[in-house]
Order: sequence, then C-alpha cells, then structure tokens
Amino acid sequence: MRAVDPAADDAALKRLTLWATRYTPTASPWNEENGADGFFLDIEGAAHLFGGEAALLADLAQRLSDNFGLPARLAVAATPGAAWALARFHPTLCPILPAGEEAAALARLPVEALRLSAATCATLRRLGFKKVGTLFDKPRAPFAARFSAELIRRLDQALGRVEEPLVPIVPPPVYHSLRYLIDPIFTQEAVVALASRLMQNLVHVLSRDDVGARALKLSLYRVDGEVKTVDLALTLPTRSVPHVARMIELKLEALAAAQDAGFGFEAVGLAVTRAEPMPARQTELEVDHTENDDRTERHAALIDALRQRLGPHRVRHFAPVESHLPERAEMLTAVNGEDIHAPPPERGRPTAQSRRVGVSATDPSPDRITRSDPPLSGEDEEQKLRPLLLFPNAEPTEVTALIPDGPPRRFRWRGVTYEVAGAQGPERIAGEWWRRPLPLPSPQAGEGREGATRDYYLVEDAHGHRFWLFREGLYGRETAAARWFVHGIFA
Repeated sequence: MRAVDPAADDAALKRLTLWATRYTPTASPWNEENGADGFFLDIEGAAHLFGGEAALLADLAQRLSDNFGLPARLAVAATPGAAWALARFHPTLCPILPAGEEAAALARLPVEALRLSAATCATLRRLGFKKVGTLFDKPRAPFAARFSAELIRRLDQALGRVEEPLVPIVPPPVYHSLRYLIDPIFTQEAVVALASRLMQNLVHVLSRDDVGARALKLSLYRVDGEVKTVDLALTLPTRSVPHVARMIELKLEALAAAQDAGFGFEAVGLAVTRAEPMPARQTELEVDHTENDDRTERHAALIDALRQRLGPHRVRHFAPVESHLPERAEMLTAVNGEDIHAPPPERGRPTAQSRRVGVSATDPSPDRITRSDPPLSGEDEEQKLRPLLLFPNAEPTEVTALIPDGPPRRFRWRGVTYEVAGAQGPERIAGEWWRRPLPLPSPQAGEGREGATRDYYLVEDAHGHRFWLFREGLYGRETAAARWFVHGIFA
C-alpha cells in the first residue's frame, strides 16, 4: 500500500499524454477527482498512418502494456464524451463507434458514463434514471431546475449537440512531420540526419503557402516511452534545410539531449510551431538589394547559432531610444527578425550598431587603445562620431584648459596624465529639461548633474589615444565651476 500522491499522478499523466503525441499532435489529458485518469487523442487524419483505426488502437494498447505496464481501455467515437463512455462502460474491448450512432450506443450504458459528479449520479438513480437512454426523451426544464448545468451539458457533448474542444498538452503545430523507425537510432548524427529529411518534407508545404519557419520543435520518442523535446527559435523565417539541421546540431550539443537516448529513439517528429510569411525573392537576376539581403541572412545565421549554443535569452542587442543623452540612447532588448532588416549605415555615420559592436569587444583600459586610421584633423563635424566603448557612467577627470569654456589641453584620468595633441568640438547636447533635476552628486559618484548642458570634445594625445570628454554646465548660466568627465574611448 502506498499513499496517494496527486501531484505525482498528474505529472505522470502529462508525461504519458506527451508520449501519445507520437500518434497525433492533438493529445489532451483527462483527470477526474475519483482517480479515473486518461487522455483523449484526435486521430482524424492520422489513423491511416497506422493502417486504420483498429490497427492504431491495437498498437496503442500494446505499447501502453509493454512500455508502461498499463492495461488500458480504449475506444473510438466521433465525440470525446462518447469515446470516454465506451472506453469505461462498453462490454467490448476497444470498440469503434461509427459516426451518428452515439445515441444508440450510449442508451444502454449507466448514467455514470456521462462524466457526472458522484452526487448527481446518486440523485438520478434515486429518481429511477439508471441508464443514459432514460434521459433522452424527458423534458429538459425539470432537469435544468433540479440539477446543475453539468447534466445537460455532458449529455449534449456526448451526443455531439455541443462542441467539446480538447486542450492539447502542447500547442498544436502549424506544420508537422513524423517518422516511425523500424530500428531505433542512438547517435546525434543519426538524429540530425533524420531531422533533415523531416525538414525537407516540410519545405514543400512551406513553399506552397509562401511561409517560412520561425520556431520549430523536435520531438524524440524513446523506446521506453520517455519523450525528449528540443525547441528552436529562429531570427528570420527560413526554409533552408542545412540551416535548420545546423541549429538542431548546435542545440543537441548544448542540451546533450541525444546523449540520453536510453534504448534508442523509435520515432522522431519535427513540427513548425510558428510560421511567418516568406515571399518569393529574385535570385537569378542581379538586383540592388542582393548584397543587403545576403548580409541580413548571414547576420541571422550567426544570431541563430549563438542562441542555440548559449541560450535564447543570452543573446541581446542594443536598440535605439529617443534620447539625446548618449547613456540613455540605447537599451538592451531581445533579438527578433525585424531588428536586422535595417539597411547598413553609411561609413562614418554614428549609429547604435557602430557602438554596440565595440561595447562587447573593446577593453576599457587605456593601454589597450589603438590609433584610429583616419586623422583627427579634417574630419567632418557633421558625422558626430561616437566612441566604440561608451561608459554607462561617465568618469570624473581633472582638465586644464586655456579658457574656462575652451577645449582641454591636459587631463588626468585614472591616475594617468594625458597631454592633448588635438581636439575636435564642441558638440553641445542640451539637458532633458522635462526630467526632474537631481541634486549635484559628489565627483566620486561618476554621474553628471540631471538637466545640465554638456559640451563634448573628441581629443587625441601624443600617442594617438582618443577619448570622448565633456564639460558639464554652461559658465555663468548653469554653473560657476564646470566639471569634466570621460564618457568613452575610441579604438
């Protein structure tokens, strides 16, 4: 004897229902208070894959017995209510009821076959209603007044008068391909090869509907009944078999799903859970956007590879924000297909993308700064270059200038003094007046005053190191002693 564990029973039923998706994508668990558990399968359009409904029931019953040790009662009917009633109360094992004969089949069954509560069944029996057929010709008004809506609803659902939608254990796929194997497979290479063939089958329907796969689910059905699922999220819709196969391979390496094969995988399924329009594109004749399209696809392939290897939430990018202040002009967001469709920036033009590349690749220490190729003098001021490494908080510095509002001639930062050989600027950025002014922090805080005007200078020392400095506050109007900050460095 063991104590009842409802949570463990529910988890086991969900795993069993997930395993049953090897027969059809629509599998819905059913759990009752009295412990009569099971699941529904919508086998419309899937029974022919097993040689008919009778062969499907025979295969299902055998696998439930061999893999799980479960003596199952099965039935096929046009409605979930009729199938449930026949599976539990019909004298024949695994009956198959033709559509339209629900009333005749249910009439001989007890009222408990309608999935009613124990109290409702007891009341019906006291009133003399022991069979389902005794309820068919009776007026409905007394039943509606005496009993809850459960009685009428369950009766109509079993007879097909009211729809009873099933709630699948997993969201139904948009497109689905499943392969049953005579001999189980064990290796990752075999899984990837079979998944490639499944994707090739899906390409035909994707091309027919002018769509591509944005999200896929790979299901690996082990011989012992365990199911391994691998979810793939792609940056752009695709119909490329090699690309999907490569993503599956990277995902399997990261999750080590194929290493836990047990006695092997007896079935493999690939489903497109999200599809998006993918219109036809000219490939034979040269067009203006061919190079941009190829660049976009390469970017998407790189992002997909990083997401499969590192995880979907570990790959993010900087998106522009409507703010003139550099530290507020970007924010980290998740990568999606719309983010990489933007045309490439002009050379030298300041963009969020030109900064975010350097943020992740540049060392912030001054001794790692290298001289830029273009000279400081003669650069176009309208370009408004931004540093590759932009500090999230500007760092205070001590600056010596010939006049209070002039460019810096010498500054001391991080304990090192730099002699300025050339300076470009200023680029004035006004404060955001609509924000509430904050108290002036101490110089060690590394923060500028809220709402103060900034004059930015691009300076270069004698060794070719470039820095982005700004003076905070306008002399005579906003402050009497302006402070200087280092906000970024150039590679």
